[in-house]
Amino acid sequence: MKNEQHHEDESSASDHDRKARRRRLTERLQTLRERTRLLEQELASYTSTHFRVCIFGSARIRPDDEIYEITRAVARHLGREGIDVLTGGGPGLMEAANRGLKEGKRETRSKSKSFGISIDLGMLEEPNPHLDIKHHHKKFSSRLDDFMRLSNAVIVTPGGIGTVLELFFSWQLLQVAHISERPVILLREKFWSGLITWVKEMQVASKLVSPGDLRWIRVVDTPEQAMEIIRDEHDKFKNRAPIK
Repeated sequence: MKNEQHHEDESSASDHDRKARRRRLTERLQTLRERTRLLEQELASYTSTHFRVCIFGSARIRPDDEIYEITRAVARHLGREGIDVLTGGGPGLMEAANRGLKEGKRETRSKSKSFGISIDLGMLEEPNPHLDIKHHHKKFSSRLDDFMRLSNAVIVTPGGIGTVLELFFSWQLLQVAHISERPVILLREKFWSGLITWVKEMQVASKLVSPGDLRWIRVVDTPEQAMEIIRDEHDKFKNRAPIK
C-alpha cells in the first residue's frame, strides 16, 4: 500500500510539474506574440514611407539573354522614378534588376535603394555588386515574409521552381488577405501564359480557385507595360493616408 501511495504521489507531482511548465510556456508564447505585434506595428510605420517593387527571377540567366535586358530596363525605369527594388541579391535576373536600378538612380540622382535579400542554399553564392542594402536569411519562410513585408508591388520574371514558389506565395497571401493589395506582374507573356491558362482551365474550371483570385495577376510583355501598372500603384500609394 505504501508503494502504491508513493507512486500516486510521484504521478501527481509529475502532472503538476507538466502543467506548470505548460503554463510557463503559454505565458512566454503570449509575450512573444505581443512583442511580434508591436514590432509589426513599428515595421508598418517604417515601410509605409517608401514604395518598393519586389522583382523575382532566375539566377541562371546570363547577361546576353533578352530577358536579362528587359528586366534591367524595367528596373532602370524604377530607379529613375525614385522607386526601391528588392531582389534575392544574387546573379542572373536578380543582378539585372539591381543593376538597372542603380543605373536609373544615377541618371536622375534619385534616392532609390537597391535591396538584396539573400538565403543560405548550401552553396557559396556571392551577392551581386549592385546592392545598397543587404539582408540575409537562413530560412525561405522568413525571407519570403521579408519580401512581402517590404514591398508594394511584385514583378515575376522567368525562373525555375524557386521563382514559381515566390509567385504562388505572393498570390496565396493576397488570396487570404494576409498582405495588402498589390499587383503581381508576370513579365514575358510567352513564358507565363501557359501557366495562367492551366490555372483557368483546370483550377478555376474545377472550382478549386475562384475567378476573382486572378484579379491580382497581370501578364505583360514589355518594360513599358509593366511600368504603366507600377505607376498607377505608386500614385495610389502616394495618395494613401500615412500610418500613425
